[in-house]
Amino acid sequence: MGQTAPVSALVWITVVSLAAWAWLLLCQGFFWRTDVRLPGRRDPDPWPSVCVVVPARDEAAVLPASLPSLLAQDYPGRAEIFLVDDGSTDGTGELARELSRRHGGLPLTVGSPGEPPAGWTGKLWAVRHGIGLARARDPEYLLLTDADIAHAPDSLRELVAAARTGGFDVVSQMARLRVQSLWERLVVPAFVYFFAQLYPFRWIGRRGSRTAAAAGGCVLLRAETAGRARIPDAIRHAVIDDVALARAVKAVGGHVWLGLADRVDSVRPYPRLGDLWRMVSRSAYAQLRHNPLLLLGTVAGLALVYLVPPAAVVAGAASGSAAVAVTGAAAWAVMAGTYAPMLRYYRQPPWLAPLLPFTAFLYLLMTVDSAVQHYRGRGAAWKGRTYARPEAVADEG
Repeated sequence: MGQTAPVSALVWITVVSLAAWAWLLLCQGFFWRTDVRLPGRRDPDPWPSVCVVVPARDEAAVLPASLPSLLAQDYPGRAEIFLVDDGSTDGTGELARELSRRHGGLPLTVGSPGEPPAGWTGKLWAVRHGIGLARARDPEYLLLTDADIAHAPDSLRELVAAARTGGFDVVSQMARLRVQSLWERLVVPAFVYFFAQLYPFRWIGRRGSRTAAAAGGCVLLRAETAGRARIPDAIRHAVIDDVALARAVKAVGGHVWLGLADRVDSVRPYPRLGDLWRMVSRSAYAQLRHNPLLLLGTVAGLALVYLVPPAAVVAGAASGSAAVAVTGAAAWAVMAGTYAPMLRYYRQPPWLAPLLPFTAFLYLLMTVDSAVQHYRGRGAAWKGRTYARPEAVADEG
C-alpha cells in the first residue's frame, strides 16, 4: 500500500507529461517543423532602395567573415550600408573602413552614436543612429543585421522580393548559428527549437495573429512602417529587441514573417558552455517579464515536459511499474521526434535527440540564473555594457 500511492501518483504525472507532448505535437503551430523558409517571391519592378544598418560594438573578430558578404550583395537597386561603431575599443570602425576599401562593393558609411542616454539599450541606440543616417537617403526598406551575420550574395534581393511579393512589413530570417564545438551541438539547435516553440513561425506570418517575433540578426523592415511604429524609439528599453520590434509592427497593423534561413549564417563562435550560458541568461528573465510567478511556472513546466519522461523511465524500471516506464518512454519518444527535424536542419546526428532533457535542464538553470542576476542588481547587458533599469523591459520583452 505504501508503494502503490507514490507509483500511482507518478503514473498520473507521467500521463500529464505525455498529454502535454501530444498537445505540443499537434496544437502549437507545428513548431517542430523546419519547412518555414523564405516565402514565394518574384522580382519587383523597379527594385526599391535599401539601407543596411549594422550595430557593432567590439566586433573586430567577426567583421572579416561577415562584412565582406554585405559589401558583395548582388542587388539590382540602390543599396548602402551604415555600420554604427558603438564605442568599440578594438578598432571595429577602422577595420570596417579597411574592409570596404579592400573589397569594394556597396557604399559603406561608418558612424558613431556616442553614449546612449538613460532609458536606451546600447544596441537600439546604435540602431537609432544608423536609421537616422539612412533617413537622408529616403530608403523604402531597412535591413537591420548584426555584425556577426554573413549573407549569401543574393540575400538582400531575396528578402526584398519576398517582402514585396507577400506584402510584408517585416521579413526576418533566423540565421543559422554556428554549431562546431560540443556545447554548440548540445545547446544551439535547442535554442532555436525552444524559440520556435514559444513563437511558432506559422502563427507569426498569419494575418490577425497576435503571435509576434523576429530574429534580430536579419530583419528587413519597411521604412514607412518603422516610422508609424516609432521604431526604435518605442522599444528603446527592450532587451529582447527583435520580439519587441515585431510586436510594435503588428500593433500598427503591419504584416510580419519569420522563418529559418538557408543562406544567412552567424559566424560568432560559442565554444564554451559559459559563452552560451551568458547568451541565454542575458535575456531569459526579461522574457518572463521579471515576474517570479512566471519563473516558477516556467521551471515547473520545463520539469514536467522535459525532465519527467526520462525520470519516469528510470523510476518505472526501478519500481517494476511498466505503466510508468512505458508512458515515460512514449513522452520521451515524442520529444525526441519533434527535435529531430531541427537537428537535421543543423546537420547534426540524430542520436543527439534523446539528449534534449539534459539540454532543457541546462536551460532551466540558465533561466534561474538570469533571475538571480536580476535580483542581485546586475541588469541586462549588450557587449559589456550593463543597464541600470532591467525592469524597464517588462512591458517590451
